[in-house]
Amino acid sequence: MDSPHEVLGVEPDADEATVVRAYRRRVKETHPDQGGVAAEFQRVQDAYAAIEAGEAETTAVPDARDIDTDGVDTEAADPEPAEAQADAARLEYLDYAVLAEQGWEIDDGDLFEKASKADLDPDAYGRLLVNAGETILEAAEERGFSWPFACRGGACANCAVALIEGEVNMPSNHVLSDGMVDEGIRLSCMSRPASDELKLVFNVEGLPGLEELRLPSQQFR
Repeated sequence: MDSPHEVLGVEPDADEATVVRAYRRRVKETHPDQGGVAAEFQRVQDAYAAIEAGEAETTAVPDARDIDTDGVDTEAADPEPAEAQADAARLEYLDYAVLAEQGWEIDDGDLFEKASKADLDPDAYGRLLVNAGETILEAAEERGFSWPFACRGGACANCAVALIEGEVNMPSNHVLSDGMVDEGIRLSCMSRPASDELKLVFNVEGLPGLEELRLPSQQFR
């Protein structure tokens, strides 16, 4: 077994910025779509989680051969998936791909009013509830949608969304610049509602500045 710092290839006294850069590099190197294997990808995730939690000194990361990839669940469990909770947030969503098709602009103040009148497919536009404890990505998946994602650890921009209205809590972000966050870009895999109502545009990973922050497009599960 290796220490979390050994898995990421950094010194035990490395600062946070160095650890984040190493994490992003190792995520890309070990991603299955980049020729890596699921077990090593999981080791990198576990190592970073231990460092982030301040548990690096007491944690040993199992060797890849000791990890049962069939048993690895990269999706957080939903404690109440069958029914909406009382404090669920109401989310109105729109696929970024629709904007080009319709000739709309993302900063159009009437964007969602136009979408509601355009008879769009439910995969492209609609409303859903985000239960307490769910991330935005988890809520979409629980309702049967396949929104883009890759690492689920805040190390890529595949799951990026543009928050148009409302507030979210995004406890972890290792790729988005302060400017992107100021412009409303969020990571749906990390973000949970902080207001009763939200409006967002998903599938925005192709926006300028985000393309180079993406991992391979195929989803990792």
